[in-house]
Amino acid sequence: MRLLLHALGYFVALFVVDLVYTTPLDFPDRALSLRDLEGRQDSGGLSAPLCFPALGFPKPPVPPPDNTHWWCDPATEYAFVGFSYEVTDCQSRERLIEEFRDIRYHFNSRYIRLYGACDREGFYDDIVAAAWENSLGVHALVWFGFDGSDIWISRRDTLFAALHSNPLAKFVTRGVQFGSEPLYDNVLPHQQLAQQVILAKQNLSSLNIPVTVSELAYGYQERGGAQDVLDAVDFINIHMLPFFSQNASTAKNAWPLVLNDLDWFIEHGNGKKMYFDENGWPSVTSPSVQPNSPYAVADVQNEHDYFVLLDQHCEDLKKVEGGGIGWFAHIYSDYMEPGYGIYNSSMQIKFPFSPRTAC
Repeated sequence: MRLLLHALGYFVALFVVDLVYTTPLDFPDRALSLRDLEGRQDSGGLSAPLCFPALGFPKPPVPPPDNTHWWCDPATEYAFVGFSYEVTDCQSRERLIEEFRDIRYHFNSRYIRLYGACDREGFYDDIVAAAWENSLGVHALVWFGFDGSDIWISRRDTLFAALHSNPLAKFVTRGVQFGSEPLYDNVLPHQQLAQQVILAKQNLSSLNIPVTVSELAYGYQERGGAQDVLDAVDFINIHMLPFFSQNASTAKNAWPLVLNDLDWFIEHGNGKKMYFDENGWPSVTSPSVQPNSPYAVADVQNEHDYFVLLDQHCEDLKKVEGGGIGWFAHIYSDYMEPGYGIYNSSMQIKFPFSPRTAC
């Protein structure tokens, strides 16, 4: 009993410290109350809120010696988990902190998934600082881009150097992804991509950081299934973009399209944990965002309806082997990628967005 009371007192103290140092500065009206947090605790794995980045986790002022027992069990990471967040603008540390705070406390996110690239020196250290301050995990990214260059090699090396040198990096970096869509874009033959994954896993093994590839089902399928890549990755990050299906119409009718791609990954994924990472429905078209079906509708209502659809199928996604499907909303704001944002380019929210984080 004495040990139990001591442990309870320790976590209460840490929670008080966390409230003092990480209470939102710019979104106090949006921050969760203690009752909200208690009602949204995860289940399974390490008991929430005693694992990172569970909602309500009492983050210590300094991290533990290692991250071996730090992360929540992936089996608890289903339903809505966070946002894709594009970094092409090379946001300042201050803006990262502010927007990550909104992502965590306004939308009850546990993760951000990086998209695009910023090659400013020290940028990933800014990501780590903002994520740590706001108790967010990060799906980091080795960005290939679309120009066919080999700049991804220096980006990989820069990221890995930051992961090894920044003492907080391994406590917020849930995984490293190669992307975006390297198979679909034919950046590397699938054999070479699989080898890159294996080498990255070896490089990051001492940090306990897993590695994946961020890709469409079709990207695998057009490379003969690229089973060597699926076998190499630690978990599977799936691009779920049913708007581009040849059978697309409205978001409300998209569930069979989602299932079609998901079933393929279930069949070939060997029971690995899966996330929908680049996952959404555009509210507008553009020269680079064009449907493959004459019946596909791009507007704000359909963007909203797609996320409602996923939320309605929370129980179905929870049942998927590997611990259920955790899904990201692609993307945080239209200033990053026009038409896909939950916010418009003026940072006005486009529709109500409060999907479940558990079911």
